[in-house]
Amino acid sequence: MATTSDFKNGLCIDFNGELYTIVEFQHVKPGKGGAFVRTKLKNLKTGKILPNTFNAGVKINIARVECRPYQFLFKDDSGYHFMHNETFDQTFLSEEIINAPAFLKEGQSVEIMFHAETETPLTCELPPFVELEVVYSEPGVRGDTATNTLKPATLETGAIVNVPLFIEVGEKIRVDTRDNSYSERVK
Repeated sequence: MATTSDFKNGLCIDFNGELYTIVEFQHVKPGKGGAFVRTKLKNLKTGKILPNTFNAGVKINIARVECRPYQFLFKDDSGYHFMHNETFDQTFLSEEIINAPAFLKEGQSVEIMFHAETETPLTCELPPFVELEVVYSEPGVRGDTATNTLKPATLETGAIVNVPLFIEVGEKIRVDTRDNSYSERVK
């Protein structure tokens, strides 16, 4: 058991019979009345963000979770197959718990979060940025640079990302997996 003073971003708690992670919290001490903690909780099963307010000092159950390094092997009808980097154990996951499945390529390193008591996988997080090659993109029209114009580009994994006009086929780009956007060109 813990209290609201133990809150920190990323803490996994058992709330209303489900597992949530704390995305954001703020301790509030108004002039009148008792203190409270305003939080944003992310459901680990559905991914939905839930705003909630806890009174200061309320007891909460902390869920024990473990993040383990895995490597993506391949995808087939049964799901996405991963191998643990140290024990070489293999596991497969469904697409719903992977944060950006469109950017997975063979050999990609990921972090899979497991519930420690039940050994069930909760989330699969790619690194914040991945480097991928552009396999198809329309050529940029010269003179279209008055504004920050973007064009669609197909990456080696099949994902489509909007990129600036100067990006051409064969170039490697860095993609932000948190919001599926172009970040920069890799030299």
